[in-house]
Amino acid sequence: MRRREFVAFIGVTVSFVPPALWAQRSVMPVVGYLGLEAPERYASRLHAFREGLASTGFEEGRNVMIEYRWAGGHNDLLPTLVEDLVGRQVNVIAAPGGIQGALAVKAATSTIPTVFEMGGDPIALGLVTNLNHPGGNITGATSQNVGVNPKRLELLHELMPTAGEFGLLVNPTNPTSAEASIKLLKTAADALGLRLQIFEASSERDFDIVFAELAKQRVAGLVIISEAFFATRSEKLAAEAVRHAVPAVHQSRDFTVAGGLMSYGGSFTETHRQAGVYVGRILKGEKPGDLPIVLSTKVELFINLKTAKMLGLAIPLALLGRADGVIE
Repeated sequence: MRRREFVAFIGVTVSFVPPALWAQRSVMPVVGYLGLEAPERYASRLHAFREGLASTGFEEGRNVMIEYRWAGGHNDLLPTLVEDLVGRQVNVIAAPGGIQGALAVKAATSTIPTVFEMGGDPIALGLVTNLNHPGGNITGATSQNVGVNPKRLELLHELMPTAGEFGLLVNPTNPTSAEASIKLLKTAADALGLRLQIFEASSERDFDIVFAELAKQRVAGLVIISEAFFATRSEKLAAEAVRHAVPAVHQSRDFTVAGGLMSYGGSFTETHRQAGVYVGRILKGEKPGDLPIVLSTKVELFINLKTAKMLGLAIPLALLGRADGVIE
């Protein structure tokens, strides 16, 4: 019998588990999955997570249940969703897709094994004190996407060396990520002799306002920080960047495929698959504190030449030579 999903009155997607399947809880382990967005936005990542879980011998509906909780892009709902999973006494909590989810679980439980997936530094965020032996109930995988934010600014500067001012897009409802990114980018901008303007967006309605303001103020280009809300809206951001003729760089290849100028970042597939692997290993009896934090070192650069031509930008040969993919 297959699980059905519905949207609760607060706008959060949760899972309905048929009574016959729920009765199997006594013999089947349950994973609580904390999603920052909606299922459709996480389709490829869910596939990677389930693939990793299956590699350890666990298949959803056969020998493991997964209780999904979706925040629909509303970070303020995460603590309530986590408390619900804790109250249901799930065997493991998977918190893939962002810093805020991992921090919400950290605040809610020190006993339920937890596996995060994110782009930040877990030590700097206070999630663990040691990468090789995290201890406690938390482990996971990170792409360090937040750490490469300055490189995105450097790429725009390399492409437009005479420009003196660039924009930075942050999500004010994710202050941990926003503050860390602003600090890193301001340091990088100072080193390059550049000015940096901060723009904020926490809903899709904000995108048009931000890009219109960028064009109005003649800001040379935009760095979109690594953040779950922006990561799952790469196509919408690309459309606005093209419509307003703003050179922009994003973390996801999907942004470049959709028409954005450049993307530079780690592989979501790799880290989500690893999160699934760790959940499976914990279900088999391993302790999260003994599983080292996985640092994904794979970082990819993609460039859209068609968009560059539309913007009147000539891509330096040195930059093209470093690209992992060029879209023509």
